[in-house]
Amino acid sequence: MEVKVFSTPVCPYCYTLKEFLKQHNIEFEDIDVSQNEEEQKRMVEKSGQMAVPVVEIDGEMIIGFDRKKLCELLNIEE
Repeated sequence: MEVKVFSTPVCPYCYTLKEFLKQHNIEFEDIDVSQNEEEQKRMVEKSGQMAVPVVEIDGEMIIGFDRKKLCELLNIEE
């Protein structure tokens, strides 16, 4: 399973999302879109959103910290 988190260092929701993934031992690639214009453009093209966080799980995009959707796609039971 490939998990990418599009985030910025100053986003509190991004921090919460990444901590949630760490707590559930989910490996992810953290992409800082404030420093990577190419990835920022890709995120916007795929999600239609400029806001972070955006999570891509095996090609499916999740906007924001949607705990229910994350648990569903990552097979996490809470």
